[in-house]
Amino acid sequence: MQDLPKSPSASHPEDAGANAAGTPDNHAEASERESMPNTEQLLRQAELQAQEHHDAWLRAKAEMENIRRRAQLDVANAHKFGVESFASALLPVKDSLEAALAAQNNTVESIRSGVELTLKQLSAAFDKFSLCEINPQAGEKFDPHRHQAMSAVEADQPPNTVVQVFQKGYMLHDRIARPALVCVAKPKDA
Repeated sequence: MQDLPKSPSASHPEDAGANAAGTPDNHAEASERESMPNTEQLLRQAELQAQEHHDAWLRAKAEMENIRRRAQLDVANAHKFGVESFASALLPVKDSLEAALAAQNNTVESIRSGVELTLKQLSAAFDKFSLCEINPQAGEKFDPHRHQAMSAVEADQPPNTVVQVFQKGYMLHDRIARPALVCVAKPKDA
C-alpha cells in the first residue's frame, strides 16, 4: 500500500489556519469581524429602534385621546340634540293650539274641529317617532310590564284582568315610556 502525503492541517493541528501556500488565513477572520457589528453599533441601533417605538407609542396615545374626546363630544351632542327632530314635529301642534287660542268668535264646533286637527297632528308626530299608545281593554289580562295596577276590585271578570283604564300608557319603540294606569279584578272571596 502506498502512503499518501498528509495535508498540513491534518499533520499539524497548529497549522490548521494556513492556506495552501502555507500562510495564515487571517483574511477570512478579518472579513468576518468587519461584517459583525460591534457593541456600539448594536447599542446605537437599539436606541434608534427604542426611540422609534416610543414615538409611535406617543402618537398612538395621542390619537386614542383624540378619539376619546371626539366620542365624548358625540355622546354629549346626541344627548343634547337627540330630540331635535321630535321637537320639530311638535312645533306645528303648538302653533295650532296657539292659533286656536288667538281666534275670535269661536263656536263650539270650530273649537272641536280645531282640537281634532291638532290631535291628528300630535298623533302623526307620535307615529313618526314610534311612540305607541298602550290602551288596554276591559277584560284584557294584566301585564305588569305594560300596566301599573292602581287598585284591585271585585268584579265579574276573571282575576288579574283589567277592569278600568285610568290613564293610557305609551311605549317608545320597545321600551315603556309610561305604563297604563289600570284597575284590576281581584279574586272573589270564598
